Amino acid sequence: MVQVVDHPKSLPLNIPEELALQVTPAQFAVLAAENRDLRLERTATGILIVNPPTGSDSGNRNAKIITQLGSWGEANPDMGEVFDSSTGFELPNGANRSPGASWIAKERWQALSQKEQEGFAPLCPDFVVELRSRTDSLKKLQEKMQEYMENGAQLGWLIDPQTKRVEIYRSGQAVEVLENPSHLSGETVLPGFTLSLQRIFPS
Repeated sequence: MVQVVDHPKSLPLNIPEELALQVTPAQFAVLAAENRDLRLERTATGILIVNPPTGSDSGNRNAKIITQLGSWGEANPDMGEVFDSSTGFELPNGANRSPGASWIAKERWQALSQKEQEGFAPLCPDFVVELRSRTDSLKKLQEKMQEYMENGAQLGWLIDPQTKRVEIYRSGQAVEVLENPSHLSGETVLPGFTLSLQRIFPS
């Protein structure tokens, strides 16, 4: 006779912003595996960040970014790999981050073992995009972008559809702010890639 053991139903955990919950890298990996519907991140000091599923509007805009970046990636498969917002990376400073969209140069990706590729890849992407939603703190996103640059990113875009502003982050350079640009260039990091903002910015 097989005994059936009832497992308690999972309940959502709300963590107030003022309450810092610290987890180790191993604990974070377990939490991420058990909560795939949430976008979990972890700071370099071990503080857990719980991001709820993105809203429909932001998800739609982010999909358009991924589609354009993915199309360029498919046309240039020898240059590197494209990743969506569900992908987690372990940065050199120990933080676990999930950019809205990202890209890694082929030689850096292939230098990882299969196990490293299957888990949280231990590197910072060469290119990152963060799309601000109405509920996102601009300051926190700016801090996140700076963290990417400090950990090896070469180019980053912080896109704010509400204000139609884009902050461009480049390795070793000051941040450039563009007001209502029609497109963005991948420059020397992603040669030939142009992101059209026509359907990402509200009309």
